[in-house]
Amino acid sequence: MDMEKIYLTMKHTGAGNLILGILSICFGVAAGTLLIISGANLLKRKKHLSF
Repeated sequence: MDMEKIYLTMKHTGAGNLILGILSICFGVAAGTLLIISGANLLKRKKHLSF
């Protein structure tokens, strides 16, 4: 009986970690894409920027 509870807990923990990993990868890719786009916009408007 106890082994079934342990395996069920391990299954849920593994599934949760997998979901968090996938979400982390998606968030990282989205953030990287936005950073590349904003950097490209800055390079495109480089002439008009003055500090």
